[in-house]
Amino acid sequence: MRLIYAYGLILFQWRFNGKIQRKRGGSGMLQKQLTTPLGPVTAMSDGLSLMGLWFTDQKYYGSTLPKLTVISDRPIFTRVQTWLDAYFAGDQPAIDFPVRPQGTPFRQAVWQQLREIPYGTVLTYGQLATQLSEQLGHFVGGQAIGGAVGHNPISLVIPCHRVVASDGALTGYAGGLDRKRALLQLEGSLAAGYEQVPLA
Repeated sequence: MRLIYAYGLILFQWRFNGKIQRKRGGSGMLQKQLTTPLGPVTAMSDGLSLMGLWFTDQKYYGSTLPKLTVISDRPIFTRVQTWLDAYFAGDQPAIDFPVRPQGTPFRQAVWQQLREIPYGTVLTYGQLATQLSEQLGHFVGGQAIGGAVGHNPISLVIPCHRVVASDGALTGYAGGLDRKRALLQLEGSLAAGYEQVPLA
């Protein structure tokens, strides 16, 4: 009975200053729902950095972060909403907040490559694999690239929607192809009424 009681104390959690804190000193993740013209997104943060941004019906929603979260309002969320508003207004706003996705070193490398794809342009999965192979010094297959791109935990800010098939066709966006189409049209890399991005 004493062991059960002690175990219960260790697991006991309480709210304090907008966080869920563990009695041993850890803290939960913070979240807030933000708005976009393509539907609501959930932002997650440790209070300082953006660590997740998913459309609420997105595949792999919240897959890289703890399930234990508390709804909170912090300056980081205001800054992300301001960025989203400017982006969807057709601007190219600078990312002026810390971004800290959680993942394996390989996926981190892929996500960094995604951040370097310029606004209004695209890369194919093959081109991305070639770039990463050169960076890492060994062959990287397209399937591994596709898995990392699909599990990108910070949509829009890390622009995985800018990766297309070898023929320019839209494919493989966890937020849905309708959203991918809309994002590429917004950025000017896909003409209205087309399903393929013209490749050089």
